[in-house]
Amino acid sequence: MKTIGAIVNVRKPEATDTLKRLVVQAKALGLHLLVTSDAAALLHHLKPVSEAELFEKAEALVVLGGDGTMLGAVGSLAGRDTPLLGVNIGSLGFMTSVPEEELETALAALVAGRCALETRSLMECRFQPAHGPAEVFHVLNEVALGWGTSSKMITLELALDDEPVTAYACDGLIIATPTGSTGHSLSAGGPLLHPQVAAVVINVICPHTLSTRPMVVADSSLISVRVSQAPKQLLFSLDGQEHPLGQGDRLEVRRSPRRARFIHLPGYSYFAVLRQKLHWRGSSLL
Repeated sequence: MKTIGAIVNVRKPEATDTLKRLVVQAKALGLHLLVTSDAAALLHHLKPVSEAELFEKAEALVVLGGDGTMLGAVGSLAGRDTPLLGVNIGSLGFMTSVPEEELETALAALVAGRCALETRSLMECRFQPAHGPAEVFHVLNEVALGWGTSSKMITLELALDDEPVTAYACDGLIIATPTGSTGHSLSAGGPLLHPQVAAVVINVICPHTLSTRPMVVADSSLISVRVSQAPKQLLFSLDGQEHPLGQGDRLEVRRSPRRARFIHLPGYSYFAVLRQKLHWRGSSLL
């Protein structure tokens, strides 16, 4: 490995100091470091490159930020298989698995070929408005829909592989990948899915019946959600990127042919991350 790129959340207070350390360690390891203009503005001696050049030439990307920065990086890659090394200078850090204090260790392990590489699945979301052309998006975490300008409930029709399932009177709905199962879906009472499980979670937000529970379905399924009643303007969110949604609009979600690749330190454990981030009782004994 000769060339790496950096994606930096410049709004983080730690961004400048962490980028300085990255520059020093990259030079010590003989790596050519590429940064875009926003990161170069933090350290004026750095020469910026375009985002297109960054993604074209970097053999790996070091992401300095939190999970939101990682989601943005996956989206910007637009299907490229460049692996991502997430260094957590955010709050939770489910996807940014390298603690900030271990940046130098992680970079040395990457150059030495001692890091683990993990592949995560993405979902393809096709948005078909009631009037107008369809749009296609790719998401790592979740598709969520609902909210709006009032507290009135909406009605959503769910189908799997063109077979009607039910209609929910509710506040909204979340469709989450295994990666996204630790996000909004978990807060709404959904289950945790191991990242290598070939499934997605369908989780209803505040359903108007006590019998409604989250469902886990194969990620090969075609999940269709139609807004059949909406007395207000709605939104649907794709990894945090919001779009308007109205009555008669439809979302179709299925497994994407694209993948995201994450780089982890030697000895990385998904369950150790869960114990730490979710503060599971008794985890201090492990």
